[in-house]
Amino acid sequence: MNQMNFRAPSVADVRIVDDFWSPRQVATRMATVPVFYERCREAGILDHIDPDIAVKPRLALNGVHGQTAQRFWDSDVGKLVEMAGYVLVGARDPELEAKIDALVDKLGRMQQPDGYLNSWFTYQEKGKRWTNLRDDHELYSAGHLIEGAVAYFEATGKRKLLDIMCRYVDHIATVFGTGPGQKRGYCGHEEIELALVRLYHVTGKRKHLELARYFIDERGRQPHYFDEEARARDVDPAKYYFGSYEYGQAHIPVREQNKVVGHAVRAMYLYSGMADIAAEYGDLSLKAACDRLWDDLMRKRLYVTGGLGPSARNEGFTSDYDLPNETAYAETCAAVGLVFWANRMLRIDLDRRYGDAMEVALFNGALGGVSLDGSLFYYENPLASRGAHLRWKWHRCPCCPPNIGRLIASLGRYAYGVAADALAVHLYVGSDLRCTLSGTNVRIAQQTRYPWDGAVSIEVEPETPTSFGLHLRIPGWCKAPSLRVNGQQIDLGSVEKGYVRIEREWKKGDRVELDLPMIVERIHAHPDIREDAGRVALKRGPLVYCAEACDNAQPVYAMTLPADASLAPNFDAQLLGGVVTLRAEAMADAVGEASGSLYRFAPPPRQKAELRAIPYYAWGHRAPGAMQVWLRGD
Repeated sequence: MNQMNFRAPSVADVRIVDDFWSPRQVATRMATVPVFYERCREAGILDHIDPDIAVKPRLALNGVHGQTAQRFWDSDVGKLVEMAGYVLVGARDPELEAKIDALVDKLGRMQQPDGYLNSWFTYQEKGKRWTNLRDDHELYSAGHLIEGAVAYFEATGKRKLLDIMCRYVDHIATVFGTGPGQKRGYCGHEEIELALVRLYHVTGKRKHLELARYFIDERGRQPHYFDEEARARDVDPAKYYFGSYEYGQAHIPVREQNKVVGHAVRAMYLYSGMADIAAEYGDLSLKAACDRLWDDLMRKRLYVTGGLGPSARNEGFTSDYDLPNETAYAETCAAVGLVFWANRMLRIDLDRRYGDAMEVALFNGALGGVSLDGSLFYYENPLASRGAHLRWKWHRCPCCPPNIGRLIASLGRYAYGVAADALAVHLYVGSDLRCTLSGTNVRIAQQTRYPWDGAVSIEVEPETPTSFGLHLRIPGWCKAPSLRVNGQQIDLGSVEKGYVRIEREWKKGDRVELDLPMIVERIHAHPDIREDAGRVALKRGPLVYCAEACDNAQPVYAMTLPADASLAPNFDAQLLGGVVTLRAEAMADAVGEASGSLYRFAPPPRQKAELRAIPYYAWGHRAPGAMQVWLRGD
């Protein structure tokens, strides 16, 4: 375990001032939050928590597995409150606060005398609370309401929802545990584990942390709780729709797990909670399990975009190296979850592999899930499309919009890690951080044009001269970094696990200049990824690129990128909000010939064609058409 504990700063301690990310935070505040609020209202989600509405319609069950997203609508309310809280940090909005305060009031009036708080089991299935933890998301919904309460309290200082959720957590702690008469249960969909740690960071109450540890430790133990509760409902456990408890990572105790399995979002939330508990308790066994699972994900199951989970059937993982492109599920929430997990791993082990993965998932797999204006969304994020995959306004399971929204709005939490006498810079983003290092108030001002340019300038301004370590991530993609402090070149030979540490007494006006030259890289897949055999992907800095039909005169599926083709980056301020495009001279098969022959004895003739590629996150904003990340390569 790293002897330093790099905790994420509060969102209120970091102000984003960045050409790339500030417009996205504005879009989150001006579009994603109000749009999601209105669509939740139209769908009946907000009515469902309103005690004054006596008759609450019940949605039809999903015909595939007999469930309905209405069971966990409370989680969407929680994420809405959390997202609103984060945007209110930067710009207090009385109208938005009034709407959220009204939701908080409804939640407070819905809460039962014993502290229980769940709209489905209060209004739809009375008397069935805590009878089906495997499927019914009760603790999952509680977790998102907890996270919403924490964010709203940190943003506004209003603690009404925080107090409501503390009462609910007290109730949960009486129901679950190892004591006499308690249920030895845990949620089928993980989330409450990491939420309880966040609650602990605000309340300082150890009981909140202990409950999180209980849920981590209990998962997957025998006799299996899900079997026991199924029998108590007179249901045969063997008839579980998903077949195996691998679906919810509950097949064996977490410390024994070494393969990433099941539902991708559930996995990322569980592993985030495991990393949190490992950090809080110095638990080497949990850290070791996280490391095994991390290696399995990175070596066998991760898309080049940072997307994860290839299968729609289980919204998750299948077999080793199964990474299809056009049918990739790669749920937006899963990429967001990978950002969460990577950030928590950085807390306990300052290793570039976590920072690099967090960056890839953030800029590609997660960011692609929301339109540039913040109003339309992807649930799935394929790496190839024939033109029919379009962003949607609403989804029967609307978890992705607030998930990507809360990530963008709270970006400052992921950019830095703060220890007692050290600061780590994980992400390069224009920002202003206020923190305490070595007992001294310090301001860190970062300026950069990242991800278009790798030049980063950091001003360090302690109130009084003070000594602390400044750790800077040197991305794995950068082959020739350079570093200067106050104009003096710094030797980068002592980089440890991908972070360079500058230890000195810092004074006002000290300036750190990090240069990370960006070159265009060709990425080749592992030979066992059959769909990518003979293909190449393009990456520049943290950004993965794709080719869209609207940018290319020849069909993107018919184009081949020669190995010796020169790839020219060019910043186009008028395109897609301003992006660096890549251009190269490629070859294209002649298609659409008059001949009706389906097969032939000679390969199709080739012709020269200009290839133009854009960042993957920006695809799908113009005329619908084919898209590909993996191109044929010579």
